Amino acid sequence: MITKSIPSLLTVGNLSLGIIAIILVFNEKPELAAMMVIIAMLLDGVDGRVARALNAQSEFGKELDSLSDVISFGVAPAFIMYVVAFQELNPALGWIVTALFPICGALRLARFNVVSGSPGYFIGLPIPAAGGVLSTLALFKSDIPVVVLIASTVLLSVLMVSTIRYPNFKKVGIPRSAVWVVPIIVVVSVILGILFEHHLSKILFIPLLLYALYGLKKNVDRRVLKKRSRKKGAVDEDMEETVQSEKPA
Repeated sequence: MITKSIPSLLTVGNLSLGIIAIILVFNEKPELAAMMVIIAMLLDGVDGRVARALNAQSEFGKELDSLSDVISFGVAPAFIMYVVAFQELNPALGWIVTALFPICGALRLARFNVVSGSPGYFIGLPIPAAGGVLSTLALFKSDIPVVVLIASTVLLSVLMVSTIRYPNFKKVGIPRSAVWVVPIIVVVSVILGILFEHHLSKILFIPLLLYALYGLKKNVDRRVLKKRSRKKGAVDEDMEETVQSEKPA
């Protein structure tokens, strides 16, 4: 019974870190708040793998995971960005942009639960990645104009509900014999996050941003390839029609 509860406990840990992140940012500790979101991403990444390794997958766990993700990667990052950068904006604009992010995140999770995606891919930017980008992006507030932060928040929101495909790394499993390593990794991550809160969260912004941009690039490449294929097909049809017309009756 306890073994079957381990994945849910990891998910509850993810949820708890999201709540702690919200509390921290309202206590003027945005770097530590962003780090809590990053560590929550780690827990979100292992809970499903642990569930598969222990054969403890359930609908309850799936729904709990989605509800936790809305808080940890939707509401918490949105509040981090709002407290750090949007409080001085026109209230209506700040509130709308802040609310848009978790709303799109919730829509993304709802679609994920009812629509099967392509094998090996997510449809739309996963909310943990979007939340990780947003919470760490807020830390660069003094270096980035607020209009760019607004545009980035809206873009991340749109990417979550888009049909752009992103690589799915969750299929990489954890052997049952290696499950005991997970708590050690989590504890070490928490310690490193607390010790290096001012630097580690900013460093992790880079790979998260590259992942978000990767899907955009692949989508553009796919559209260009389709356009070229259509043009080539049209040219081939024209050539065939020309050859047919030039044949003697």
